[in-house]
Parts: sequence; C-alpha cells; structure tokens
Amino acid sequence: MPIKLRNLYQFFIQEGIKTDLRKKQQIKQALKENEAVYNNLNRSQKKFFDKDCLVNPYADTRILNGGDNHQIKTILVGIDVEVGELLLSQALSQSGKKVDLVLGHHPKGIAWAALDDVMHLQTDLMANLGIKADIAKHLMKKRITEVSRKLHGSNHMQSVDAAKLLGIPFMCCHTPADNHVAHYLQKLVGMKKPKRLQDLVDLLLQEPEYQYAATYRVGPRIFAGQPNDNAGRVFVDMTGGASGSKDLFPRMSQVGIGTVLGMHVSENNLVKMKREFLNVVIAGHMASDSLGLNLLFDKLQKKFDVEILECSGFRRFKR
Repeated sequence: MPIKLRNLYQFFIQEGIKTDLRKKQQIKQALKENEAVYNNLNRSQKKFFDKDCLVNPYADTRILNGGDNHQIKTILVGIDVEVGELLLSQALSQSGKKVDLVLGHHPKGIAWAALDDVMHLQTDLMANLGIKADIAKHLMKKRITEVSRKLHGSNHMQSVDAAKLLGIPFMCCHTPADNHVAHYLQKLVGMKKPKRLQDLVDLLLQEPEYQYAATYRVGPRIFAGQPNDNAGRVFVDMTGGASGSKDLFPRMSQVGIGTVLGMHVSENNLVKMKREFLNVVIAGHMASDSLGLNLLFDKLQKKFDVEILECSGFRRFKR
C-alpha cells in the first residue's frame, strides 16, 4: 500500500534514530535541550520556533511542501533537488509517469537554514571516540558557528518556492540517510578489519554504489597515505550535517584513530590531517549518499508499496 507524506517523514526519523551512531541517551538529551530552549522563550518568540525540533533530532530533514495526508506511491529521488528536478517531475507526470513526491537528499528551505543544528551530533561522536566531551564541545562550537554564519545568507527557499508554485510535494532527508551509511560502513569495517588502506578501498568496491562510481572515475580513493600503509583504527566520518572542526584532528590521532573514511574532504582539512599523520580514504560523495538512501529505501519498500525513480546523482541498488 502507499504511504502518507507525514508517515513517510516519521518513518525516516525513526529509522535515522535506529542507525544513529550516538548513544540513545545522547539523542534523548539533544531533544530535551531543544525542549528547554522552547520553554524558555516568551510567547512572541515561540511563534518562530520550529516545533519539529521537539520530536525530530534531525533539523536537516523536513517536509518542505505538501499536505500530511498526501498519498505517496511514486517518489522521484535526487541527491540535489533544484528547480530543474522539480520541473522534471512535472514533465514525467504530464507524460504519464505520475510523480507523487520529489525527495532530495541534501536539505533545502528551513532544513538548509538549520543544518548547523545537526552538527552537535558530531560532538557526541567525538566524545564516544574517547575525546573529552568538554574539549569536543569547545572545538565544535567554533565550527558550528562558522557554518551558521555561512548558511544565513543563502537563498534557502529557491527550490521550495518553485515546488509551491508548481504544486509539487517536496521533502528532504539528510542525516537519517547519512546515519545509515555511517552505521553500515562502520559495522562492515569492524567485521572485515581491513589491514591496509588498499584493503579498505577493496572492501568498499564490493558495494554496488562504489562499483558504479568507479566506472565514472569517482570511486573510492586514498587521499592521504599509501596503499600498503597500515589502516589501523578506522573512523567512518559520514554523518553530522557538514564537515567538522579541523582542530579535532590532533585529538583523533591521540585517541588512536589511524584512518578517516569519509565521503569528501576539503583541501584545508586534508592538509591538517596529513600533518597529524592520519590516513584519509574518500569513498565518494554521490556514491555514499546513494548507499545511505538505498539502505533506507530497502526498509521502506519492505513495508510500503512505493516506487523509486532515480535522478540528480542518485542510483538505486537493492540489497
């Protein structure tokens, strides 16, 4: 059977929590802190508060347009959904392939404006690695503030405005999907225990998303280190909104991390990681995002009769 839009949104949140690398108490504490912020606001301030934050720990996952009871049968899914993808969905519907929902992975609208809120997740992950919680919080606070300032001037509503004018249901699902790929790969690395960096790359290349990416020359690559270098303790860094603080890299070395496995890395961060003698393996951005979404959609399609259409960098592979 199809699924209602609100139920789909709730499904993504629930599954995101199940695969969150944080401890359940850490997630509950994050929601409690949001509640405390809301309760301390006066009446005029409360009308501007995003109340979804009281039940959804992922500020980058939201329904952007559409009614709660809208029935979803066919979903057009893209990593990045812009106006072009929304017009594509309209063209498909007009040609006989009715699209009930456009789903973007990367956030838009209010979810894009609040991306920095999700980054507190990284503070907990660093603490769970063995870095002192107060140090992790202090170092991440600076980076979160930087991201918040950068996001403030963006044209957040461009795609959302187009969806409203076209009458197209639209949502985004970011961290719940990223949680899935981080959880999946961290578990895989823990089971297979790759000894060398090349072993880690070869392990990734057993996954269809990375095989597909490799055929287009954007497959897994070693960015810092040599193929025969010892991988050591591998940290999968694939969730938490945006890239974290470069000041945490020395701390990661100190707690025994040998290799960081990520989706992508900036040049500034890569230079800093090399200085700290961290190996860096980059799995690939679109492939990793596709893997996270695919793991989520495997669960969805086992429970609901929905069809997934690919666009904008997303490729559907079932497991």
